[in-house]
Amino acid sequence: MSAEVDLYDSAYGNYESATYRQVRIETYGEDFGQTSWVTTEESNAIPQLLGLRSDSFVLEVGCGSGGYALHLGEKVGCRLIGLDVNEPGVRNANQLAVARGLASQVRFEQCDASKRLPFDDNIFDAVFSNDALCHLPGRPEVLVEMFRVLKPGGRMLFSDALVIGGMVSQEEIATRSSIGFYVYSPPGENERLMERAKFRQIRVTDTTESAARIAKQWYDAREKRKEELVAAEGNPNFEGLQRFLACVHVLTSEKRLLRYLYVARKES
Repeated sequence: MSAEVDLYDSAYGNYESATYRQVRIETYGEDFGQTSWVTTEESNAIPQLLGLRSDSFVLEVGCGSGGYALHLGEKVGCRLIGLDVNEPGVRNANQLAVARGLASQVRFEQCDASKRLPFDDNIFDAVFSNDALCHLPGRPEVLVEMFRVLKPGGRMLFSDALVIGGMVSQEEIATRSSIGFYVYSPPGENERLMERAKFRQIRVTDTTESAARIAKQWYDAREKRKEELVAAEGNPNFEGLQRFLACVHVLTSEKRLLRYLYVARKES
């Protein structure tokens, strides 16, 4: 069985490192502090998919180190709140917001989003989550909460890279889950739960091939900088993350694990 491996604390704790920055650039093509499977093309499409405008008020569930939320704040001009359970990530995100002059527009809070969200009903124009809901227990309740805080007519978007597409071994599950808590879904389950939460106009896009490509690029970018990353993370963690990324690449390229992007609406 695979030992537990640290991805998030090391990624957020070393956010300012030139080595980690270069890994992100080679993996994604641009640097938002990402630890996800979101391509540049998907990042660019999200504002349109959510219908964001300069007067939009937006919630991100699982904001990580805040780079993408800050990008939206700069590009679109909207107001955002980002939630994440990871304290180093939230601290880094708020520091970046101050450094980039966006603290009055974009803020970040440490929060367990598997619990009731600390917001009133019907206040956000859009809610989104990039590859983070798979880390939260109680997805039916999480989707209900996302629906509750969304304004009538508002849009919701999330991605899930853990939809079962074929046979996966115990060892593969353990390696794929080595960086933390995960929930795996059967095909069609997310759509069913979204409908039960009263979301409508559900659209689903298969992004599995893109996730496989990101995993390979991430693995290769880290392998090129093994010496520097081992110095920062330690060899056991470096090797554990490389096993994780290799496993993601194999499972997604063989479509035994699938990644889907979901977009839906709260009817007026």
